[in-house]
Amino acid sequence: MEKIMEFEFSKEFLERFKLALTDRDDVYIQESLGGVRSADICEILTEIGIEEAKYVFDILSSDIAADVLVELEEDFRVEFMEDFAINELSHFIEILDSDDGADLLNELSPRRREEILEEIKNEEKVGHLLDLIRYDEDVAGGLMAKELVKARENWTVKRCIEEIKIQAENVEKIYSVYVVDQQDRLKGRVSLKRILLSNEDKKVAEIFEENIISVGIFLAAQEVANIMQKYDLDAVPVVNVRRKLVGRITIDDVVDVITESAEEERQLMSGVTSDIEEDDGVWVISKARLPWLVIGMTGGLIAAQIADYYSGALNVIARLSLFIPLIMATGGNVGIQSSAIVIQSLAGKNGFNDTLGNRLLKMFYVAMVNGSILSLIVFGAIMLLFKDQLLALTASIALLNVVLLASFMGTITPLLLNRFGINPAIASGPFITTANDLLGLTVYFSIAVFLYNL
Repeated sequence: MEKIMEFEFSKEFLERFKLALTDRDDVYIQESLGGVRSADICEILTEIGIEEAKYVFDILSSDIAADVLVELEEDFRVEFMEDFAINELSHFIEILDSDDGADLLNELSPRRREEILEEIKNEEKVGHLLDLIRYDEDVAGGLMAKELVKARENWTVKRCIEEIKIQAENVEKIYSVYVVDQQDRLKGRVSLKRILLSNEDKKVAEIFEENIISVGIFLAAQEVANIMQKYDLDAVPVVNVRRKLVGRITIDDVVDVITESAEEERQLMSGVTSDIEEDDGVWVISKARLPWLVIGMTGGLIAAQIADYYSGALNVIARLSLFIPLIMATGGNVGIQSSAIVIQSLAGKNGFNDTLGNRLLKMFYVAMVNGSILSLIVFGAIMLLFKDQLLALTASIALLNVVLLASFMGTITPLLLNRFGINPAIASGPFITTANDLLGLTVYFSIAVFLYNL
């Protein structure tokens, strides 16, 4: 077994590697990449450019090169594959698992895709690929691989072991053996340990586990990821409407789904309304960011109107303006924290179990504790710095009320959005911040007007 190097990517290494490329020093290139993980090789290739990356790629062994091709960033890989001949691509797609091969095919033009399929000699592989490329990438069918190990329920353990040896040649990792009937309908699964420890004359029907989790072909990819997370599954079988076993999804297949989902949530919470990359065009990036910036700007204009409405109070007590940033920032922060906790609960493994009333009550208690502590700190700080009891009372009371309102907004908004089928992540970031800024400013000035009798 080849030893995996602990690779450290550094500026010095990159400079030395580029020099070896310039000199076409194949010996150094091979030695420096020997035993290096495919993910680390991907990092090197993306740093040296398409032409040089192809030169390095051609030096790698077929198995390593195939793994590298799969792990490259999609944008880089699409451009990279343009330099490949049809026979090269067909070779790599043929040795890859069917799900990875289908992903590569879907990134190519229809014409190249057809030419590659014509080039592949393994008819079974071609059938798997044709079956997979018809599914969208965001459903279970687009995630699954056709390669798996299965056994019929009427087989003996002895025959099952013999069949596993044959089928396992095309399967990189065996998590369990799926048990099917004569029509290939999924009945359950049996672990390799159970097979090895059972009497060889026993029937598979006597030792397999019936109550297993499976997913349908058209189940959303995010739902598949949620199921695998919730039940801590390494692999899950995929069945069609007739319960026929058609493939399996392994945990590495859903990692990208989980990562992309997290990235989408992060972008939504920061006010980016569509999926964008750093190298997208100026207009694409601007269009994704602009809507929430407009909302924030509109909120600022409304805040200016509120301040103008209470300008009389500011003219009389100028020090009130000193605490406007504190009130607005605290309200925004509290709202974001509350919404983040609710969104996490909604997306969590166990779902959102509290009733709305219990959730709001718990929110109120937490807000009261935090708001009271913050208000006491502000009251003490103003008394220490300004020695103005009425100003301290105004700011501290306003802060407590803002914390309560912001917590309520941060809790109720994502719940309402989720109820109406809208991604609750959009409740965070600019939306909550802007709404709480306006509420905070209104509350602050209203309390000031009341206490100062203005």
